Amino acid sequence: MKNALPPLGWLRTFEAAARHLSFTGAARDLNMTQSAVSQQIKGLESHLGKTLFHRRPRALELTPTGTTYLPVVREAFRTLTNGTRAISGPQKNVVQVQSNISFAVQWLSPRLGQFYDAHPDVLLNISTEIWEPRGMAEGADVEIRFSLGLADTVRGELLRRDHYYPVCAPGYEVTLADLHQHRLFDCANLMANFAAWAEDQRLPWPNPPVTYTTTYMACLPAVAAGAGVGMAHDIMAGDMIRQGRLVAPFEHRAPVPEAYYLLLSAQAEHSPSARAFADWLRSEMALEPSGGKDWPEGFKGV
Repeated sequence: MKNALPPLGWLRTFEAAARHLSFTGAARDLNMTQSAVSQQIKGLESHLGKTLFHRRPRALELTPTGTTYLPVVREAFRTLTNGTRAISGPQKNVVQVQSNISFAVQWLSPRLGQFYDAHPDVLLNISTEIWEPRGMAEGADVEIRFSLGLADTVRGELLRRDHYYPVCAPGYEVTLADLHQHRLFDCANLMANFAAWAEDQRLPWPNPPVTYTTTYMACLPAVAAGAGVGMAHDIMAGDMIRQGRLVAPFEHRAPVPEAYYLLLSAQAEHSPSARAFADWLRSEMALEPSGGKDWPEGFKGV
């Protein structure tokens, strides 16, 4: 039939590829090969008679048709998920958690043992993204988002503001005068960067070359190995500093324009397990020491 629905698996693959804008990322999420993802997308496009993605040399881009179709597919899966839960009932002690991958690896994972010690009956399922999603992930109960702010349509609360500063390996010799001459490492697309840190203290900055990575997981290990100087904030570098793997060679700290936010889905608000995890996050974040001093007078963030 011409108007028959495409296979559900094809739609799931389309949603994953659109979320990552990558067949590789979708393949990783769905435990498939990249070739299988590509074939399913081609099958869906053939079924619809429309192109869903522009294939660029190093990335995917949604076509206007793909952009229009994506929220329809996501809403359909959300309806199926909620309907299934209504019939079968949710797993009472399972909490679906989403965060960016750097937060999950650098901060959350080392503290999971403490959470499970306090809540042995709760089970977390953790999914990660490189960049913040446009909306709360399908099926997620709790999301930790690092962002400039939350859209009016998103319900959430401020979890933590942070400070950022250069870091390097112990024993690595660097001064403010020659900082720009060193190899510099940073996470891409963040406002808390070397140029902003220099401007915050009126330090002349000739805009030297910087090695950018998509996650802190790539640049901080290089810095800890002595490759150069990196830019980081408390949550990302705090544990490595306390472990003696990194040091902050300069006194100046600047407030991070982005902040960490806590989002709970509607169903999570009625889940004792999700609320327990959210309460634990709030308390752990409140205990987390800050590398910065008092906030500059008049700074309100977003």
